[in-house]
Amino acid sequence: MARVARTVVVRSTPLPKKVFRVFTELEGMYRNIVEQLAMYAVRSNLKSFTKLKALKYREMRNLYPQLPSHYAYTACQDASMRVKSFLKLKKLGLAEKEYPEVKNISIWLDDHLWKPNGLTSIKIATHKGWVEIELEPHKQYWKYINRGWKLSSEAKVKLDKKSRQLLVYLTFVKDVEEYEPRGFLPVDVNENNVTVLVDGVAYLFETNLEKVVLGYYYRRKRVQEKYDKLYGVDSRIKRKAMRKLKEREKKSDLRWKVANIVVKVACKKQYAIVLEKLGKKPASSMIKRIKDKQLRHRIFQASFRGVQRAIEEKARERGVPVIYVNPRNTSKLCPVHNTEIIYSNSSRIGRCSKSGESWHRDVVAVWNLLLRARLGDGGSAPSLGGSILDVTRVPFGSNATHEPAGIPKSLWARWKSLEATSSVPKLCKTTL
Repeated sequence: MARVARTVVVRSTPLPKKVFRVFTELEGMYRNIVEQLAMYAVRSNLKSFTKLKALKYREMRNLYPQLPSHYAYTACQDASMRVKSFLKLKKLGLAEKEYPEVKNISIWLDDHLWKPNGLTSIKIATHKGWVEIELEPHKQYWKYINRGWKLSSEAKVKLDKKSRQLLVYLTFVKDVEEYEPRGFLPVDVNENNVTVLVDGVAYLFETNLEKVVLGYYYRRKRVQEKYDKLYGVDSRIKRKAMRKLKEREKKSDLRWKVANIVVKVACKKQYAIVLEKLGKKPASSMIKRIKDKQLRHRIFQASFRGVQRAIEEKARERGVPVIYVNPRNTSKLCPVHNTEIIYSNSSRIGRCSKSGESWHRDVVAVWNLLLRARLGDGGSAPSLGGSILDVTRVPFGSNATHEPAGIPKSLWARWKSLEATSSVPKLCKTTL
């Protein structure tokens, strides 16, 4: 049994000026406490929340006696998290300043500082007493409420001073138990596609991340050239223009959509998802021998681990087991004869050096991932043993799938499950 936590951001209704002023004062006092605690923790090289609270709690209570006492607790938690990150960066030589700068403030709340008041409002303890806040629930909020998720005892509040609203960060928790897998669903992540093998059929979801990355690369370059000349390198106007590009949001949307489709299929069939064990920073090892700056940038922005993390998070929500196997030569070895596949002219289609069979590079990868999972390669992978490929000795006489069903991004980005393929008359096929 594992506990899964998800955070949902809900806006409050616009607050009256008098009520919002209370939270502005609260934010100022909370900021001052966090700044003092962070400076003290850095000077004393303190990373522990409990030690920081033991040494500075009484002093913070005397500094702001009108605040509820638990704000000193949550401020110590906030400061210790900031200091841990700052000291880590300082050790790596990436921190330029002597102390961490407290720019953005989210007020941390524990179970003594806030409580839900029904489903559409909460109460927050302040220096002026308890204040009731009406919320503006959205679709995602109701989804967690109606699907059995429970509110955690912790929350955060951030002020939106332009609209006089509060951004309430609510944490939902759920206990999920993994099932025993009946089979495997291998997933191969590439720069321009994500390939999934479902019951012997390979589906290639086109993501076209190369075009997205290069498109935003040239847009950012034009924005930099324009605004650097007019307003300088560190201008606020340039930062505002860069935020409007929304490259991160677009790539994140693609990752979560494809992850949702993959996990739904695995959950319905009670399969375990098989992924390559890439490590923490796979892009760093990929670019060691690459000198082309543009290609290096593309590899870093392709976010192979980002797609895998999205699949992992969605799998954790539904109790789907995730298995990792060794990715070495998964696209270079024939899954039937275990011999090298020869690719020519950077083609994604190659021939087995023993039998001459044609294989698509991404199909080879998912079949090899499946075989390694079945044979117990990857540590925690359960072994079913044997090979499931039925192959004759005649070239092209194989019953195994050699080419994937290519699904354009314009189709799958609107789907909620892989069952939508049945309503599409023709899927793109890769010609061998």
